Amino acid sequence: MKIFVNRKIKWLFGGILLCVLFFTLIAILFMELEVRNASVYTIACFLLMSAAILALLFGYFREQHKIMENAILQITEYISGSKDVTIECNDEGELYRLFHEVNSLAAILNAHVENEKRAKKFLKNTISDISHQLKTPLAALNIYMGLIQDEAKGLPTIQEFSRLSEQELDRIEALVQNLLKITKLDAGMIVPQKSLENVSEIAESVKKHFLFRADQEGKEIGLSGSGETVFLCDRSWMIEAISNLVKNALDHTEEGGCIRMEWRVSASILQITVKDNGSGIHPEDLHHIFKRFYRSRYSKDTQGIGLGLPLTKAIVEAHNGTIEVDSALGRGTSFTMNFLIPTKL
Repeated sequence: MKIFVNRKIKWLFGGILLCVLFFTLIAILFMELEVRNASVYTIACFLLMSAAILALLFGYFREQHKIMENAILQITEYISGSKDVTIECNDEGELYRLFHEVNSLAAILNAHVENEKRAKKFLKNTISDISHQLKTPLAALNIYMGLIQDEAKGLPTIQEFSRLSEQELDRIEALVQNLLKITKLDAGMIVPQKSLENVSEIAESVKKHFLFRADQEGKEIGLSGSGETVFLCDRSWMIEAISNLVKNALDHTEEGGCIRMEWRVSASILQITVKDNGSGIHPEDLHHIFKRFYRSRYSKDTQGIGLGLPLTKAIVEAHNGTIEVDSALGRGTSFTMNFLIPTKL
């Protein structure tokens, strides 16, 4: 039987068997010699035998308990981050086979972690190379477009085409930048550097960034919320997330439209909302708007590249938050970001 492969189990059963034989022989001897009060001695032998067996079992299970406690301690240390721990399995038996498999599993997981680190490092280097290789020609092309416009002041057709080319180059640059940001977030290469930030100051920064465009297009950007509200976040990434929502709102509102940034705290939840009174989102598109490169067949926006909302979602989730959307055709859209406030938990 496999159970007897373990030497300690063999010793345990051997010890029990010896106890039974020894005290049984003594009891038989008392009876054969017709010793006075033989029954009393026989009962005493039985009690001694039971005590000896219990002592053997206690010693065996106490040792097994120590082995299991040590194994649990090693597993706990591994879960806590120590990758060099192993469970001793220098004996035979089913329990030590289990320990061996646990050690093998830990080794496989460590190998996967190392492979993942190498893959992330490779991805980081690749992204850096791509970023460098793309930024240089894009910057050069923008300079060339500017020179062409200067040289073609008396040629309106060439000026118009060069202006359109410049717009397309700007779109390509925005696409590259957003792709790089999303890829870095996905790869875990960017860890938000969080600090307590004033939400009203963040919203004001976003408003200032889009104020010129809003004035040019005859639109209004409004703010609403307590000036004392603070939030543990990465300021630059949070500005990026809110800016994407405001840009999306500007893209889908007509002249005279209104975009509002609102924030409020309730039950340890911070809610930041960006709403507009624009064209709204078609019900068919609501479940797809956070997909990368998704373009609605109902959208009139010809400039969007379908990465702003996915990037915002990635940033919100990097802050352990959620984002939801509410929209009605012809009445506008509202995006709400929800964040826990750790300082109030």
